[in-house]
Amino acid sequence: MMAAQSAPAIVVDKLGKRFGTFSALDAVSFDVRRGEIMGFLGPNGAGKSTLIRVLCGLLRPSSGRAVVSGIDITQDPEAVRKRIGYMSQKFSLYSDLSVVENLRFFGGIYGVCPGAINERIRFAVDMAGLQGRETSLVSTLAGGWKQRLALGCAILHKPDVLFLDEPTSGVDPSSRRRFWTLIHELSAGGVSVLVSTHYMDEAEYCMRIAMMAAGRLVALGTPRELRQQSIGGELLELECANIGAAMDLVAKIPGVHDVAVFGDALHLLVDDGAETARAACALLAEHGLPGASARQIAPSMEDMFVHLVRTARAQGAAAGT
Repeated sequence: MMAAQSAPAIVVDKLGKRFGTFSALDAVSFDVRRGEIMGFLGPNGAGKSTLIRVLCGLLRPSSGRAVVSGIDITQDPEAVRKRIGYMSQKFSLYSDLSVVENLRFFGGIYGVCPGAINERIRFAVDMAGLQGRETSLVSTLAGGWKQRLALGCAILHKPDVLFLDEPTSGVDPSSRRRFWTLIHELSAGGVSVLVSTHYMDEAEYCMRIAMMAAGRLVALGTPRELRQQSIGGELLELECANIGAAMDLVAKIPGVHDVAVFGDALHLLVDDGAETARAACALLAEHGLPGASARQIAPSMEDMFVHLVRTARAQGAAAGT
């Protein structure tokens, strides 16, 4: 029993998925501990949703191996689906049914025994903060409530592992914060959570983060570890007028490796921060853009993400993929 409790909830070993000649997943490897919240970051098309669908037993991998809750996904995908909860990025509940009707329906799908279903429904209603709205049609609920109700439906059967595919897309910040509180409560109870997101602030809530680009895993670590990783130089924040024109100009300065827009400023990856700061301000002034200021900054999670994604894309292009 002790060995079973200490074994990872998810083990992924060189997992690949191809659709014809297109490689959606390329030799992805990682594991998720029991009770861990693992976040997956990546641009559209990075492979996050494909990975989740493979691990849920909805898609068969083309290569490699994956074990979820002790079960090989290729050998018994139906058994895997009985031990997991899944919440998609698109709202999947029935709008013309009430809160309780949705919960009872999904309880039946997940095979919750009749003797426990009422207790599990009460738990889900309390968790979602929907007391007093049990008979309300789902179509009348605000987005944050719908989201928490969908989470309640996904955990009615007390799954060991929970997969969340961009679950907070389009939801207001306060609702997203409440949703993450619920995720941490589930984690504290021993549920392993794998969640894909494109919100940088949400990545900070995860215990570890995996960054994906072009179907590959390009970085893996805690938020602190990823922020502390070198991004291959020093980072400058350049504030100036007409950042579009400024971007083209500073990109040509020797020692500038990358330029990206961050809000109303530019972030420059450079060899020498002090020298490039002086050169950039002088160059912009020469081209009719005076008043620019530049300062060296520590890389944020978004800086790390942008750098890793661009590097992965460049490597893929060089390899002809």
